[in-house]
Amino acid sequence: METIKTGNAQNMHKSRQSGVPRDTGLILVSGNDSPGVTEALFNTLSPFQIGILDIEQVVIRGRLILTCLISLDPAHAKSISDDLVETFERMGLDVAIDFQDSNQDEDNSSAVNNLHVVVLSSDLKPAGIAAIAAKIAQRRGNIERIRRTASYPLTAIELDISLAGGATDLKAIQRELAEVANAHGIDIAVEQSGLTRRAKRIVLLDMDSTLIQEEVIDLLAIKAGVGEQVSKITERAMAGELDFKESLRERVALFADLDESILGQVAAQITLTPGARTLIRTLHRLGHKVGVVSGGFLNVIEPLLNELQIDFYQANTLEIANGKLTGRTTGLLIDRDAKAQALKKFAEQEGVSLNQTIAIGDGANDLGMLEAAGLGIAFNAKPAVKAAADSSINSPYLDTVLYLMGITRDEIVKADLTQ
Repeated sequence: METIKTGNAQNMHKSRQSGVPRDTGLILVSGNDSPGVTEALFNTLSPFQIGILDIEQVVIRGRLILTCLISLDPAHAKSISDDLVETFERMGLDVAIDFQDSNQDEDNSSAVNNLHVVVLSSDLKPAGIAAIAAKIAQRRGNIERIRRTASYPLTAIELDISLAGGATDLKAIQRELAEVANAHGIDIAVEQSGLTRRAKRIVLLDMDSTLIQEEVIDLLAIKAGVGEQVSKITERAMAGELDFKESLRERVALFADLDESILGQVAAQITLTPGARTLIRTLHRLGHKVGVVSGGFLNVIEPLLNELQIDFYQANTLEIANGKLTGRTTGLLIDRDAKAQALKKFAEQEGVSLNQTIAIGDGANDLGMLEAAGLGIAFNAKPAVKAAADSSINSPYLDTVLYLMGITRDEIVKADLTQ
């Protein structure tokens, strides 16, 4: 057998130089994992003049699946196949081998659009995955690869998708898959594949009920004894009787003549959303930037933003005169349009395209920046916001955003250990 392989190797080298067509061979090894399986595969292949095109290996509960795609001279397929079968029968493993004309592979690999999909769930069901796969198939998509990237506190599954031919409307696909995910209680993110997913990114968060658990204006109203009046104005705004700017002016007017010391008292009541520190710390350690844009009040939240080392922030500012709140704001009023503009400003400041931005929020005021961002994530949001966003998270943990970005649990742990 050794003599045949040596002769084959010489002939294959000559055929490559003379332009003889080459086939591709897909090798799949499966069975109980043990040391030396990968070594055995490539030791068996090494005497032949073949090319390694792709390799992937996964071990789940001690069971191995090892695949390798090779290029070869079709005249030597049988010798390679015989040697592989002999090697893995001796090791008690199953091997499947499929050879075909390389032109068929070229025809099958004509997909020019590639997407990366992340699915999150605390209780992932087959029906949810089936529905996502069906929608991908309707888009003439093929799932090339699936892998788990986290199992705690949620299960995170990544899918690499190829889409056949033509330009892809990424936003349309994001919305379609988001609808499917919402119907099955799944969180999902869809992005273009490629190196840009690992490039520098900026993440812009809403403050109230996103980065923190409270609404600052409600805390301030309760502290000032005008909680009921503020709630009524908020209800009128939600009913469409007032726009955001007018409702904010009416609510802030109720704070006139309050001592400015109340701002520090309210700041002490703020609590971060679970996972917020992990999200910000990990993003910074991986070279990304983090911003906050808020319809709340800078006078209250700025100390916390500085503590968290937020790279960029904008919020409303309560006017103070002679140690008292005047009942007015000063400077730019942060509404829906201002939030979208803040995202663009932050991106320009960091030299990052909007495709490389992520916006996270929960309310109607966040829709502008969610729509403008490369990936807009509705975090525990109202139904209308979830329906309009590219992606949604229904978990109470803000750091699950990292999984939607394709950052694995191992990378999060490693980022902590290397600092």
